[in-house]
Amino acid sequence: MSQSKSPSAALLCAVALLSLATACAGGDSTAATHTPRPPTGTTSSARQPTPGTPTITTASTTRGTSGGRTTGGADATRCHTSELRASVGRNNPGAGQENFPIVLTNVSSRACTLYGFPGAAFVDASGKQLGPDPKRAADSSPTTVTLAPGRSAWAGLTFANPEVSEARTATPVSLVVTPPDERDPLTVGWTGGKVPVGGNESSVFLTTFSSGTGA
Repeated sequence: MSQSKSPSAALLCAVALLSLATACAGGDSTAATHTPRPPTGTTSSARQPTPGTPTITTASTTRGTSGGRTTGGADATRCHTSELRASVGRNNPGAGQENFPIVLTNVSSRACTLYGFPGAAFVDASGKQLGPDPKRAADSSPTTVTLAPGRSAWAGLTFANPEVSEARTATPVSLVVTPPDERDPLTVGWTGGKVPVGGNESSVFLTTFSSGTGA
């Protein structure tokens, strides 16, 4: 003899199935719309620049020579200190002035150029400078001088005769000469006697380089 199911048991079973179906549908919906967040501290490898940030570029600069011009290709032909020998020519006095030529000779195997004023300073036996730096003669205009191997150029070194000007004097041991646009100097023994180092009319003047020895 079969036994019929209780109506209340059938109702409970239907309710349970409905609840389970709803729970499963809700879980699928959540998974479909959820977007994972990246871990804290990570950065993107394709980071974009901030709008408006300027682009920084570097530009090359051109160095000026002691003669007052700017150089480009001229640096390639410039005479370097290591390619030169310095000397001081014979005094050519006149009208109360002492005039000595500073001579630079090309001792290298290539032609090179000089342009502008030399640097110069009188020094004592310890290498201490005597008097202020010489001044550039205002009426001396620089030109490019090309020195073939063995050739020379000269620049004038001029000052008032100390016995006439009554300037304070000193007797240098050497004259330190720096070629135009160079940092390394050349040292020449000074045999020209006393030079003005202070007081009345104590200025020493330099001219630009010209071809020859100034003799």
